[in-house]
Amino acid sequence: MIKVNFVCVGNLKEKFFVDAANEYLKRLSRYCRAEVKEIAERRTPEEEADDILRALRGTVIVLAVEGKKLSSEGFAARLKRIADAGGEITFVIGSSEGLSERVKARADGLLSFSDMTFPHRLMRVMLLEQTYRAFSINAGAKYHK
Repeated sequence: MIKVNFVCVGNLKEKFFVDAANEYLKRLSRYCRAEVKEIAERRTPEEEADDILRALRGTVIVLAVEGKKLSSEGFAARLKRIADAGGEITFVIGSSEGLSERVKARADGLLSFSDMTFPHRLMRVMLLEQTYRAFSINAGAKYHK
């Protein structure tokens, strides 16, 4: 079973974000070993970079506005290729201040959900949901319509 890591700067404070994240983590447990690692927010992305870099494992996908946009099916296909190779994957979500260029340079890919800007706490829930959707697509489940 593939291991999927979510490295996120900051923690979830609002109960509704915590509940949503926990729901998708529970759903993901059918398909993978999912783990969230929270990195303490600092004054600048550069100050957070070393902590983030130490947490990276396997194929690293960083969420960045300049990243590649994928459909849900395209995202599922990318996850399937990594899983089929027996790999581990780590997604990285920065803080509201963004990410250090050192972290982006370490990435195996940059992923963008939109040209719009989203709060990083909401982005965590969105990434968990899309990861669950991708595994559901790959399993032929009815969640994705």
